[in-house]
Amino acid sequence: MQTYTEELLAAYADVEGEEEKVRYKDSTYDIISKVAYLIGVPTRIFENEHEPPKMEVLERLDKDKNCRIIRHLCIVRTAIERGFKHISEKMKYQYLSILSMPEHIPQESLRQLAMDGVEFYKKSSTKLNHHIIEINRIISDRINNCKHVFPIWINWDYIREMFIMPNGLTEIGTKYAANTYFENLDLYPYQVYINWVPQPNGNILYNDKKFVTLLYQWHNDYFTDYSRVSDAGDFVKSNIYDFVDEAERVVMAVDCENSDPYRLCATLKGLDPDILRKIRKIMLFDDVNTVNAWRILDGYTNIPVEHIMTERVKQNKSLVDIKLTAQTCLEHYRNNVDSFIIVSSDSDYWGLISSMPDARFLVMIEREKCGPDMKAAMANSGIFYCYIDDFYSGNSEDIKQNALFTELYRYLDNALHLNVNEMLESAMKATRITMNPAERQRFYDKHIRQMQLVIDEEGNVSIELKRK
Repeated sequence: MQTYTEELLAAYADVEGEEEKVRYKDSTYDIISKVAYLIGVPTRIFENEHEPPKMEVLERLDKDKNCRIIRHLCIVRTAIERGFKHISEKMKYQYLSILSMPEHIPQESLRQLAMDGVEFYKKSSTKLNHHIIEINRIISDRINNCKHVFPIWINWDYIREMFIMPNGLTEIGTKYAANTYFENLDLYPYQVYINWVPQPNGNILYNDKKFVTLLYQWHNDYFTDYSRVSDAGDFVKSNIYDFVDEAERVVMAVDCENSDPYRLCATLKGLDPDILRKIRKIMLFDDVNTVNAWRILDGYTNIPVEHIMTERVKQNKSLVDIKLTAQTCLEHYRNNVDSFIIVSSDSDYWGLISSMPDARFLVMIEREKCGPDMKAAMANSGIFYCYIDDFYSGNSEDIKQNALFTELYRYLDNALHLNVNEMLESAMKATRITMNPAERQRFYDKHIRQMQLVIDEEGNVSIELKRK
């Protein structure tokens, strides 16, 4: 029978030693579900709970007209490519149009495109290639309208290229694409046409981690920030939940100098809020030189947040570790807190942990910042640790943008204080010009209200008044 410590050691050995084998484990499915929707993967694939694309993504994107148009254009394009020979023969010898071939062209997609005001069918043309060319033109013109559904961290140009048929506005290009597609049909994801060099990579839409890795490799690029396309596994989350659930009183102590605010926000967003409610408070130990981004944490958790600022006696020496240690001891011995979640990759806290045998500890670290000795010491002592950079951070762009906008507004407030009414009054006095209220209002509406910020190539900002 293994002890808890032996189980931890075995689990850590498995995680550390088998990383290459399980590199696609615990991935998310958000990116591949969006791609699958747009390229026209059949709805039945989304409905199958054993297939990776998620139905909730299909339902969400189906409400977006721009995404819906691209999806149905791609469905029609794939249908034409698959039945190119038979459709061409019927057009040539039976004088049929593609609008009257339900056995080849999905009528639902044609109806939806018509409802959305998109018409690719050219009545004057008897060549099937001309219809594909028009579809390619519309997709090329409209695909950028779908950029907003993807996170800003992914290279949009790589995604966009999948929808653009090479040389697709010419008959030669459409014929080449049709031949390549038909000859390698089983290599295309769900046998749906995309622009790529067919390769035996299995299901490229298996999960986000696999897809994004391959997407970047196809462009001789590398994707390494896997926290954006994966989440911490059940083993990690279960241990966190058990730790919190078994605690009488639990407090989180964060060393802001040795932790990433955005990764911690992503971690908290990825954990069950009902379980996290048992955490009494989050203590943020800030130094005067710590980034202002820690202010954002209050808005992304329902746990009370306490900001504890430490001043420096010497400019080159931070007192955050001493303050955190002292406050943790105070919480334990005075406030009867029995369990602590320490968020820091600093090995200095091993002294705190080892000197409080009656307290329970769980440590959250960053993979590249914590050394092997610290990890071994925690595992040998039966103290669970996890990587906050393993938690899904792909949906944390709003966190970073909110932090950025908060700082931008703060900077603007400090840098610019301008009252346009006072400015106009001052200008009228200086020029000895008088206006009645109606004239003043017209001047104000025409020139003052329309003034604009102008930014030059060096980033310098000036304000220009509208003169015409």
